[in-house]
Amino acid sequence: MSRVCHFTGKKTQVGWIRAEKGARRDGGVGNKIKGRTKRKVRPNLKKLRCVIDGEIKKVWVCTRAIKAGWVVKPFVV
Repeated sequence: MSRVCHFTGKKTQVGWIRAEKGARRDGGVGNKIKGRTKRKVRPNLKKLRCVIDGEIKKVWVCTRAIKAGWVVKPFVV
């Protein structure tokens, strides 16, 4: 089961971190890229028991969906 929000579809995104040389005012040669590294930006996901189509299932849910009230939690006696 991949880490994707069941309600919003949020998932891990990838991008680059840029390492730059110093600015001119700091004694450098200006902002020039001297290297880059891959990075991951992960959404804030929680694994919750939710009522989906009348059944209780464990799914990944982002906190934004929880705060918005999109998640229906099961009633436990």
